[in-house]
Amino acid sequence: MTGKPFSPACERNREPILAVLREHFADARHVLEVGSGTGQHAVHFAAAMPWLTWQTSERAEHLPGIRAWLDEAALPNTPPPLTLDVDDWASLPVPPGGAYDAVFSANTLHIMGWPQVRAFFAGAGQRLAAGGTLVVYGPFNTGGDYTSDSNRAFDDWLRARDPASAIRDFEAVDALAREAGLVLLADVPMPAHNRCLVWRAPATNTR
Repeated sequence: MTGKPFSPACERNREPILAVLREHFADARHVLEVGSGTGQHAVHFAAAMPWLTWQTSERAEHLPGIRAWLDEAALPNTPPPLTLDVDDWASLPVPPGGAYDAVFSANTLHIMGWPQVRAFFAGAGQRLAAGGTLVVYGPFNTGGDYTSDSNRAFDDWLRARDPASAIRDFEAVDALAREAGLVLLADVPMPAHNRCLVWRAPATNTR
């Protein structure tokens, strides 16, 4: 199929991310991906982890591109994408069983404004099942400092493009996760000065 959107970054980072997801999503069955972008990650991860139902979601303008990737792959575990703006989680349909076993998002928090980052964690915490897992991939600062010169340059580019965008501080997003009832399980270094942050909802989660 021609005309599919394509992200070189997705091609580069999909295998390192998959290694993290294989470990932390081993017991999951129904995953929500927030901000599915082109749809490349969805088809790669769903093909590699056939025990999962991989539910994509994005803002409405990106859904045609995601559908193109899903339609071409024709995998049995990728239902049609859902419309989701993190400011409006209430519009997201409730999955079978009432909650998701896992939520995944890649390269989204530095694109959102800070109010949307807060809404992302609040919504993810509400939609995760008891014992569910949240994995977020992307660049993060530590202690307010950049972890590399390339991240500093990237942050300058982000802020010039949209002043609301920025590489987020790990401590700040972890605080939001804790407010949502999530506990940090792992902080996995990734190539190109990125990280995979893994949180778990408590087994007694009643959100």
